[in-house]
Amino acid sequence: MSSRPLALHDAWTGDGTPHATVDFAVVDIETTGTGAVGADRVTEVAAVRVRGSECRLLFHSLVNPGRPIPAHITRLTGIHDAMVSGAPRFADIAGALAAELAGRVFVAHNARFDWRFLDAEFRRLGAPALEGVVAGRLCTVQLARRVLRHLPRRNLDAVCHHYGIENDGRHRAAGDAQATAQVLVRLLRDADRAGWWSLESLGRALVNPRRRARGRSGLPTSSEGADGA
Repeated sequence: MSSRPLALHDAWTGDGTPHATVDFAVVDIETTGTGAVGADRVTEVAAVRVRGSECRLLFHSLVNPGRPIPAHITRLTGIHDAMVSGAPRFADIAGALAAELAGRVFVAHNARFDWRFLDAEFRRLGAPALEGVVAGRLCTVQLARRVLRHLPRRNLDAVCHHYGIENDGRHRAAGDAQATAQVLVRLLRDADRAGWWSLESLGRALVNPRRRARGRSGLPTSSEGADGA
């Protein structure tokens, strides 16, 4: 199945896919930097299943990036070279991670970042690209911009504060993935109240209105990162 953004997913034609019936895989990663297609690599990954209001940790692992972790990254995440020296390489966890993502809607806060890194890691192994594994993708920053328009910022800290969600593992994959999962549950609840009760109606709500007016494809814009992660 294609993993084109939510609005145009082939499997979501019509108006009959309630959010509560969908399996979401909420993902967070930590990395050595921002260069997904350069020298930077994943150092930690976690995925949480969300279905309705249920959130369950599916997968979590440190990852040996095969290169030194810069000091400023260690200061941010607490992950240092000694922590990952005995951790598996991405190749060692790729199969187990793909199995947990398969058939689920990929979700992350600033999803473009996580998607690019994981897709690059899979491609380096000659494995199928993420778009051939998951059932679609959704960015909770984009969703928050639509649902929580009154907030001045929609980074993870701001949205968690709005919903009263505590995150005891900030800038660690498991902590941020579990916090983002709770954010997703509440964003979808608010989307339901706004009348976007299905994936299809939510997809239409996320369409860039300027592109719609010009008759273009309606793909959501890729500006998730402006509010940060």
